[in-house]
Amino acid sequence: MNKIDLIKGFVLGITVSIIGSLLFITIFTEFDCVSGIKTMKAQGYLGKIITLGSIPNLILFAVLLKLNKEMMARGVVLAVIIMTVITLFI
Repeated sequence: MNKIDLIKGFVLGITVSIIGSLLFITIFTEFDCVSGIKTMKAQGYLGKIITLGSIPNLILFAVLLKLNKEMMARGVVLAVIIMTVITLFI
């Protein structure tokens, strides 16, 4: 059961990061999702956008700890670490 909770937290963390990145692009730039991603990648800002999109994971992490879902919270931290490694290579 612990590994399933870890995987659930990981998937939840990746999903929240992607949604946060897309929301950041649509709210704070004049681009839509697809053209915003292409433009940010061409300008070299995609890693920064992914980093800013990971901020909602802090809220998710705090909520999961409050609900005593420690393994899911570990999955969220693992997702942030993976997103960081991906950001380094983009």
